[in-house]
Amino acid sequence: MTEAKLLLCDCLKSQSINAEEIEKHTRLACSKVHTALCHTEAAVAESALQSGDVVIACAQERTFFEELAGDLEVNEPHFIDIRDRAGWTSSDVEPTAKMAALIAEAMLPAPGERVVDVSSEGTCLLLGEPDIAFDAAKLLCETLSVTVLVAPDAEMPVTDDRRFDVVRGHIKSATGALGGFQVAFDALRERIPGGRGAFNWTEPKGGGRSACDIIVDLRRDTPLFPAADKREGYLRADPGNKDAYSKVILEASQLIGTFEKPIYVKVNEDLCAHSRAQKTGCNRCLDLCPTGAITPAGDHITIDPMVCAGCGMCSAACPSGAVSYDAPTPQHVFKRIETLATTWRKAANEPPRLLVHDAAYGLEIIQLSARYGKGLPTDVIPLEVSALAAFGHAEALAALGCGFSTVDILVSPQTEQEGLHFQVELANAISGNGQVRLLEPTDPDDLEAALYEEADRTANETPILPLGSRRQVTRLAAKTLNAPDVLLDLPAGAPYGAVAMNEDACTLCLSCVSLCPSGALKENPDQPQLRFQEDACLQCGICTNICPESALSLVPQLNLSDAALTPIVLKEEEPFECIECGKPFGVRSTVERIMGQLAGKHSMFKDGGAARMIQMCDDCRVNAAYHSENNPFASNERPRVRTTDDYIRRDH
Repeated sequence: MTEAKLLLCDCLKSQSINAEEIEKHTRLACSKVHTALCHTEAAVAESALQSGDVVIACAQERTFFEELAGDLEVNEPHFIDIRDRAGWTSSDVEPTAKMAALIAEAMLPAPGERVVDVSSEGTCLLLGEPDIAFDAAKLLCETLSVTVLVAPDAEMPVTDDRRFDVVRGHIKSATGALGGFQVAFDALRERIPGGRGAFNWTEPKGGGRSACDIIVDLRRDTPLFPAADKREGYLRADPGNKDAYSKVILEASQLIGTFEKPIYVKVNEDLCAHSRAQKTGCNRCLDLCPTGAITPAGDHITIDPMVCAGCGMCSAACPSGAVSYDAPTPQHVFKRIETLATTWRKAANEPPRLLVHDAAYGLEIIQLSARYGKGLPTDVIPLEVSALAAFGHAEALAALGCGFSTVDILVSPQTEQEGLHFQVELANAISGNGQVRLLEPTDPDDLEAALYEEADRTANETPILPLGSRRQVTRLAAKTLNAPDVLLDLPAGAPYGAVAMNEDACTLCLSCVSLCPSGALKENPDQPQLRFQEDACLQCGICTNICPESALSLVPQLNLSDAALTPIVLKEEEPFECIECGKPFGVRSTVERIMGQLAGKHSMFKDGGAARMIQMCDDCRVNAAYHSENNPFASNERPRVRTTDDYIRRDH
């Protein structure tokens, strides 16, 4: 893409474009500014397409240029929208800086997408009242292999259509997605072929199981799955809604073949802090997943890629990075944000604002505002993302750290907001100025009202380079957005914080150290000591759940001083020295407490010699037990080894 040429068009002189400045700030060769590349100057576009790699700064007429490339049998061009997102605006400020930023960001190499093949042979389970289900089955049976499931007591219409199967029963459970549904039935009865008059049915059976590729649900009942609209292969409609009914029938008829399904997230099991030793810790992703794609799998979680709908809430909420959005990665989003901010600063002095939106609802409102309303303010740079809920506090703080004055997230009615509100709350708690907010416009006028209002436009004057993990970028941004060494109070549930200890209750058993998934709690091998490194703490809660004395509690906070990067001592005690060899072992207070509770009181320790072993190290205790009168390791004298002479002597 380094040798690509940018074709510019002012769309019938409806926008102002400065080709020289754009080329200067993007280092991308630009054409002169044309007026009607999709119409009277189409020959110019044709010549550019034939000459090689070309980028067209127009998205509205994309179909025209793609068809033109097809007719010419050349590679399709790349497209960048600088009109709806920048050129069409009522702002008096020149949009060159914004155009340059959008172009530079669009020219970043796109990351590859991981996909998995999903095969569907067209086996379809159709649910609904008999009249409705049979009508739908007649429409689908020529394309799909249809089985209609009706209620056990439903009245059957008169029909003798053998192009689809009919069974009676109840669905007990259903799992899976397109190409791999597994369904369990109760009271299942199959139709007996042959005979005269009404259908004959087999006796009801429980425990029936079957598999299918597609489920069409035309019932007016509870959906089979949570977030049913996100379950691929599960098509649901109210039969009374003709448009929805027709759409479902059409979609179902097309679900035959092999499809590519994106793998939205990746899981690093070693980093997961879900549980240790059957003690549950972090449940953030499990609590948020709308589709049920995430399930526990021992000490970590697992994600079913066939069920995952790619909302991204798990990635934004994961404290350790064990679950990470992969379409694209957080690092690619950081790079896009940094590119937008850096390019803007080359051409403008005032700080920009960031508007995060999706590719459907958000983009449509922006386009409607541009064509029929004020359009976006010149200092508002839009950032289109594939999953709004994956844009969490780390990404918002990265934008503020890179120099954006505010971050607005334009949510749609379909956006999963359960986790997004907390991410905004957390970002504002860390930034300290309420610079991140959710926008929920119902029309372009609402969006314009929110964006054109007067507000503080101060921004970070020492931009960061957002490299590293989400936790690292968060800390880097927080340090530049706040006073040095500040301690920030965070809302409950934040993935950053400290561990508070009740020293009187702690016995230094160190069970918390052995189970801490991030190594935030550490021991000192040379003396009884519990240490804590705040920067590593995930606030997963395993330590508080495992502590037998309930001596630990979580404190959500973000310590920006360097002290958070090095271990501190939470508690230490004097070691107890072995009464035999003098080697330090154990904790003095613990050994003395055990002596007080057992010596002379417990039946095994009434004898003074046995009680003394409590005060010995492991080696000396074993040695004392071996030489004691009641040596548990003692046995009868070992018999003499028999030799050949013994056998000869016995024979004679």
